[in-house]
Amino acid sequence: MRQFTAIVNPTAGGSAGAAALLRVARLLREAGARLDTEYSRSLAHAQELARRAGEDGRVVLAVGGDGIAGGIGGALSGTGTLLGLVPAGRGNDFARALGLPTEPAALARVLLDHAPRMVDTIEVESAVHPRTVVLGSVYAGVDALANRHANRSRLLRGSASYYAGGLRAVATWRAATFHVTVDGEKHTHRGYTVVAANSAYYGSGRMIAPGARLDDGLLDVVVIPEAPRRLFFTMMNELKTGAHVARPEVRVLRGREITVEADRAVPYGADGEVDAVLPVKARVLPGALAVLT
Repeated sequence: MRQFTAIVNPTAGGSAGAAALLRVARLLREAGARLDTEYSRSLAHAQELARRAGEDGRVVLAVGGDGIAGGIGGALSGTGTLLGLVPAGRGNDFARALGLPTEPAALARVLLDHAPRMVDTIEVESAVHPRTVVLGSVYAGVDALANRHANRSRLLRGSASYYAGGLRAVATWRAATFHVTVDGEKHTHRGYTVVAANSAYYGSGRMIAPGARLDDGLLDVVVIPEAPRRLFFTMMNELKTGAHVARPEVRVLRGREITVEADRAVPYGADGEVDAVLPVKARVLPGALAVLT
């Protein structure tokens, strides 16, 4: 019988994290599993708690959204510790990519009985930001600005906050020249955004990279060039299905190591948490994390 340590982000969706955990915890305990709960004071504290639980041989449950999932998953990358997710955040995109059920009984069965899946993680480095490891994607340009607006929204939640943040970001964005190096080959374009994706989803269910796979050892690099704003707004709607990648204006590259630079100070982010400025380097770590799914 698996033994669990749940780490709750008390700020993810207000009280949603604690409520989501309670529904699943009852089922785990009824099945005979032991479950301890820890509340994090910060992402760094959550990572410390996760490492400690992993060293004790426990399954670590990340309770919250993509920020805590990515932070804890990154901390456990390469350690062999099992990670489980209890989605309770604004986006839950990594849980979506894993195909995790949202119904508590089905999720409890996954956590109790299912075999782990080995998935890739992403090592991220920049000159002014320490090395970190994330799960879903690294994004630079208008996406990072949109995510910043969404995280600061107090009136909207979920996909509505990301959509509103995207509209605000696009309305004020001026194109930048990006230099994207993929496995040593340099590509230059002027435009809106570059996303290095391990997961198909970001921004609360938007399918930025429909061909991305969590366990193929590659990052899908989606490049969206300069275009009239009305076309970009159209592409924002196409992100619901991934149809944007069929447009001739959109490029999709694939590689193991990606460097993104720009001709001015352009923000980048990762898994909804990292908020810094280019340049940035992202490198895939194949099969580095064991996840219950």
